[in-house]
Amino acid sequence: MIAIDTNVLVRFLTRDDEAQFRKVVALFAKNDIFIPSTVILETEWVLRYSYGFSPETILDAFTKTFGLPNVKIKNPDAVAQAIELARRGLDFADALHLSASHECKQFATFDADCIKKAKGLTTCKVKKP
Repeated sequence: MIAIDTNVLVRFLTRDDEAQFRKVVALFAKNDIFIPSTVILETEWVLRYSYGFSPETILDAFTKTFGLPNVKIKNPDAVAQAIELARRGLDFADALHLSASHECKQFATFDADCIKKAKGLTTCKVKKP
């Protein structure tokens, strides 16, 4: 299994450098691929802020990529829940943080937007400390 960095996943999803894209496709074709949660989080940010991709486009790309039979991610249930929470209006980073904290009774944040948008979406209470 080969773990990949954000720049490799971004090449795969954007095809913005043809030579690197071909190398990444070959890597994916010949290997089991592990994508760390930190790479997922960073990739979402890069695609949204640097490439201007819409949240829906990013979430669709993640869903397709993480569904490939040779792609493995840590905590796939938490990542799937984060994608669903993001589709329902939460910022992806907040959604990933919340889904990874599902066993906790409270998620403390000063982010008023996160508190407002998370209401009713999770059993973990999201509120100020």
